[in-house]
Amino acid sequence: MLRRCWVLLLLTALGLPAQPPVNNFRFSIVGDRTGSAVPAVYEQVWREVDRLRPDFVINVGDTVQGRSDSSVEAEWQALRPLFHRYRRYPLYFVAGNHDIWSPFSAKIFERETGRPPSYSFRFQNAHFTVLDNSQTADLELKQLEFLESELKANRSRDPKFVFFHKPFWIPFLQFQSGEFPLHRLAREYGVRYVVSGHLHFLLKMERDGVTYLQMGSSGARIEPDFEKRVFYQHAVAEVRGSEVRITVHELGPPHGQGRSLDLSR
Repeated sequence: MLRRCWVLLLLTALGLPAQPPVNNFRFSIVGDRTGSAVPAVYEQVWREVDRLRPDFVINVGDTVQGRSDSSVEAEWQALRPLFHRYRRYPLYFVAGNHDIWSPFSAKIFERETGRPPSYSFRFQNAHFTVLDNSQTADLELKQLEFLESELKANRSRDPKFVFFHKPFWIPFLQFQSGEFPLHRLAREYGVRYVVSGHLHFLLKMERDGVTYLQMGSSGARIEPDFEKRVFYQHAVAEVRGSEVRITVHELGPPHGQGRSLDLSR
C-alpha cells in the first residue's frame, strides 16, 4: 500500500496520469423478494451470499410487498435486522414496483436504502448505473438522459453495468429489433450487462455484445422448475480485468438442490 502511494505521488509530481485501477472483484446479485414472499427463502439467500464473501451486493428490486402507504414503513423496518446482520457488504438497491408506487413510498425507499431511485457508482474501474422504472412500463426520457450522461462521463471505464427492475427489453430482443433507445446507448457506450428482475424466472439474451439478464426469484412465490429456469436463486459476478463471468446459484435444501448455471457458456 505504501509503495502504491509513493508511485501515485511520483506520477502526480511528474504530471503523468495515474493508471486506472485494475478490476479484481466479485459481487452478488439478488432477485425479487416479493410479491408474496415465501417465508425463510430470502433469509437463506443471504446466508448463501454471505458464504461467497462478495465485495458488495446489488438487488433487482421488489424488496417489500408494498402497495400500501399505511404499511410500507413497518415492512422496511422488519427487514432492518437482516440487513444489519450483513452490514459488512455494501448493499445497492434497485426500485421495483412493489417498492415505489407513490410519493410517500418513494420517500421511504430513499430513507431506508440511503439512495435515490436513480444513481450510479464505481467499483475499481467498473461503472454501475441504477435506473428507475418502478412506475413505468419502460424507461422514461429523463431516465435515458441520466443514463447517457453517466455513460458519457465514464466512457473509459470497463465493464459497465445497467440495472433496473422491469425487463421491457424482452420483446424488442425476441422480435429481432435492437433499435430501441436503451440498446442504442448500451451499444454506443460499451455497456456489457443490462440486469433486471420482475418476472421471477432466469433469462439471458445477447445483442451486439450487450448481455441482457433477467434474474429469477430470491423469495417471490414461484412454482420451481429448474429446466424452465424457474427456481430460487442468487448470482455472483466475477470481474477480472475487462472479463465478466456470472454464475447463477440455485438455493440448497430445503428450497432447492444447490445447482449452478455458468452464464458464460
